[in-house]
Amino acid sequence: MRAAVVGADAADALAVGGLQPFTTIDYPGALAAVVFVQGCAWRCPYCHNPHLQAAAGDGVDAPMPWAALRPWLERRARVLDALVFSGGEPTLDPALPAAMREARALGYRIGLHTAGMSPRRLQAVLPLVDWVGLDVKAPLDDAALHDRLSGVRGAAAAVSASLDALLACGVDHECRTTVHASLLSDAALERTVALLASRGVARHALQACRASGDDRRPSVTWPDAARLAVLTARHPALVLRSAA
Repeated sequence: MRAAVVGADAADALAVGGLQPFTTIDYPGALAAVVFVQGCAWRCPYCHNPHLQAAAGDGVDAPMPWAALRPWLERRARVLDALVFSGGEPTLDPALPAAMREARALGYRIGLHTAGMSPRRLQAVLPLVDWVGLDVKAPLDDAALHDRLSGVRGAAAAVSASLDALLACGVDHECRTTVHASLLSDAALERTVALLASRGVARHALQACRASGDDRRPSVTWPDAARLAVLTARHPALVLRSAA
């Protein structure tokens, strides 16, 4: 993991792996751009951005330096409402807080997509964000399933601690669960929804795993109407999305 950089150029060390210049779905209710941060410690089998898993410096060059984005961000601040940091796992990059501060100074609202794998790093940036999307892959009381879905041990405990920090700070947020029928059973999905509702999560989004030609991602079955009725009974504010 790269060491933290301090000083005026701290944000320039952010390992930018890509840019989505315009989106209406990655920050609810806002026109936004998404900065994808290179590097992730997990190896989820349905990962939507596997090219962002390798950390910059591990044989991977970040293709878009933050410094090169700066003029674009300054111009687009007159058009966009928000800037979302996604990944990869953005909280693992030591330069993330500096980049968030710089974007906020330009007038952007700050969004964050995170898997919650580092509660300490998440807690450090929560004062800098306006909205967080937290991935919850499975029931938080099923450590073994979380280990299988993340590819590492201890994932459930990390996500649970991150959720506690998020709920305690009062920042606007949603939890998101990717639905893949061969990886997450109906019973596990129902328990995930019920447990998040019991923890006080006001907004929970289900995302269908996107089909892909990549044979690392098996075929997808979206929950049928009867199952969705059961789930919405568990959490009336459940949100459905077509792809993740």
